[in-house]
Amino acid sequence: MHSVRSIPATTRALVVRQAAKKSKPVYHDATIEEKPIPSLKDGEVLVKINAAAFNHRDVRSLSHIMIYGAGIVVASSKGSDELLNKRVFLVPMRGWENDPESPESPQGIGILGGGARPPIGTFSEYVAVERDQVILSPAHLDDVHVAAWPLGGVTSWRAVAINARVEIGHNVLITGIGGGVALLSLQLCLAKGSNVYVTSSSETKISQAVALGASGGVNYKHSKVLSSLEKLLKANGQTSLNSVIDSGGDDIARKLNKILKQGGRIVCYGMTGNPQISFSMREVLKNHQLIGSTMGSHQDLIDGTRFIAEHGIVPVVSHVFDGLDGAEEGFELMNRGGQFGKIVIRLQHSDSDSVSAKL
Repeated sequence: MHSVRSIPATTRALVVRQAAKKSKPVYHDATIEEKPIPSLKDGEVLVKINAAAFNHRDVRSLSHIMIYGAGIVVASSKGSDELLNKRVFLVPMRGWENDPESPESPQGIGILGGGARPPIGTFSEYVAVERDQVILSPAHLDDVHVAAWPLGGVTSWRAVAINARVEIGHNVLITGIGGGVALLSLQLCLAKGSNVYVTSSSETKISQAVALGASGGVNYKHSKVLSSLEKLLKANGQTSLNSVIDSGGDDIARKLNKILKQGGRIVCYGMTGNPQISFSMREVLKNHQLIGSTMGSHQDLIDGTRFIAEHGIVPVVSHVFDGLDGAEEGFELMNRGGQFGKIVIRLQHSDSDSVSAKL
């Protein structure tokens, strides 16, 4: 192992295990454990994690909590590795490198912390990882904001740039604003020069999205959502939507049929409303396209990272907790769903490698 500093023998790690069946559902079963730092295999580097962000596939799937990290390369299996002492973040998925359509792996995408493939979790002070599965951190972001980028970033980039094909002047609706992917989608769309509208059940979150640059928003709990959206479009001199970035599923195609332009795209990356999506002949006759969008490729993440660096985009972070011991508060907050942006743990080390964001 070739290192640029003293490496401890062990690392503290938050281990999330399958929650035991109880009369009352629990959100997680996590403990902090002391684990040995593994010897590096050929092609691996050791990353000292400075910040890690929470994510979860589905609030109804209580044991699948995935966490992504950013930090600095402190050791490598390769001598004179140019990555040594560089700030990086971990690629959060495996099995999809650069195919423009779908994962190359027959097993689909493997996600850090999401199962046995790959067997890596990043809620740890040190992580050993393949050196070709890290990406240099954008210089304008500190580690807290870098940690908020990877999975939400690749998901939003593919939804916005690849599947919705958002361009300057497009009118885009983003549903369920407040979550990490929705907020990053908003920021990416705005940077591309589009007009963005949002929905939420929270007037506060709608106001926060407008403060970030959205043209307006409507409360999806209200009965006249469609007419409210029509009024917003008309007030801005527009008549229809080019695309929808959706996290809810359900009958989104039917609800928006009237204001989605001929050939418009509905890009769905989630199912918070209903896993069943209705799509009728009425949508077919308008040439509407319903496109599933699940994360993205390694190359997509590289492209998206380059884009946020060029445009100075800073991911929205809702709350920052200090140390692994602060993870419990993060779990509680994530379970309540009250955040606007990502929840991040800032890991505590005796020395500091973090860099302040140039906001």
